[in-house]
Amino acid sequence: MASPEAWLLENGNIKLLNKEMKHGRTAHNMSSSSLRKKSDLTLVSKVRVGFLRVFLANLQEVLLGTKLAVLFLAIPFAIVAKYRNFGSAWVFGLSLLGLTPLAERVSFLTEQIAFHTGPTVGGLLNATCGNATELIIAILALIKHKVDVVKYSLLGSILSNLLLVLGTSLFCGGIANISKEQKFDRKQADVNSLLLLLGLLCHLLPLMFKFAGKSPELTAVGTLQLSRASCILMLIAYVAYLVFQLWTHRRFFEAQEDEEDDGDDVVSDESAVVGFWGAFIWLALMTGVVALLSEYVVATIEEASDSWGLSVSFISVILLPIVGNAAEHAGAIIFAFKNKLDITLGVALGSATQIAMFVIPLSVIISWIIGVRMDLDFNLLETSSLALSILVTAFALQDGTSHYIKGLVLLLCYVVIGACFFVY
Repeated sequence: MASPEAWLLENGNIKLLNKEMKHGRTAHNMSSSSLRKKSDLTLVSKVRVGFLRVFLANLQEVLLGTKLAVLFLAIPFAIVAKYRNFGSAWVFGLSLLGLTPLAERVSFLTEQIAFHTGPTVGGLLNATCGNATELIIAILALIKHKVDVVKYSLLGSILSNLLLVLGTSLFCGGIANISKEQKFDRKQADVNSLLLLLGLLCHLLPLMFKFAGKSPELTAVGTLQLSRASCILMLIAYVAYLVFQLWTHRRFFEAQEDEEDDGDDVVSDESAVVGFWGAFIWLALMTGVVALLSEYVVATIEEASDSWGLSVSFISVILLPIVGNAAEHAGAIIFAFKNKLDITLGVALGSATQIAMFVIPLSVIISWIIGVRMDLDFNLLETSSLALSILVTAFALQDGTSHYIKGLVLLLCYVVIGACFFVY
């Protein structure tokens, strides 16, 4: 926790004295902040014991500082449903709801740490924790040898960001700003599109390698070896992307805030509201709860599939990414309404790139370490869906302008792919 002397009581609110650091904020930070709200610390400020006052202030900021706070109630209900044998479908559904605010809070806590360590360390934390939910679900599924669940869920995350989130954002932003010409900086979009195409190449080659051989059995070992080598190269490319994003070309990725007021209930985020150690401890606790709920999701997905009459592929490709990233998705759409497409693109394309170039190859490497056979061969239908989604998105963003038709086309592409996996 921050030391008591680092705090100042002003009009009944607790504030940090140190405000001089104003770091460049990324699109992910801006998107998450759109779902935060100011905490009324009037009652907390009346606590006379300094340590207790800081602890209660941090507790209120972490648990009640989001518009999704009501969904925290799903966490104890999911635990009760698990141990009271309410049924796997209940456990699965409540766990998904509980993961929604946790993903937003992890983003909030990494940003709080960045206020104390600087934007570079904060950017690295965001690069590794930004998709913590997907990574934890993938690791737990790999431990249980559910490789198909890992592939489907990670593929679904990319498709969701490229088509659903970006499509909804461009469509809603185009309708809300129909009388304005919507423009965005293509530099960031071009970089992300190149990395996504590199990731697509690494998925296509193992698939083509399988079809080029005489039989799948003869090419299985080669496909696995090619996939592992490609994943190492993808991780190298991701490290280069981080250097590009955080050091050499940081200006491409820093979100520019307008001076206009975005509303009384939106947090300005100009200073930290949680101390360094407090944020670190809360981040560890939140990650532990994410791991617990992810364990429930992985353990009950087949039973939920049977109970709901939906295939595991549809639940993994469509439902898991939508619910797991709901907070981030909502933030991207909110900024599209405000005609801040650079932030929207940073969220959607940035998340897709992070999944494709970091989470997927890292999952393959982890599976290699624990002795599970996972490769980059996502089968013909899945890889084709990924390829067409990346190409459609790249074409939609090539001229640096946007309107609602582009968003509508991306959304309809997502609906068609969702229908395909529904009947698959």
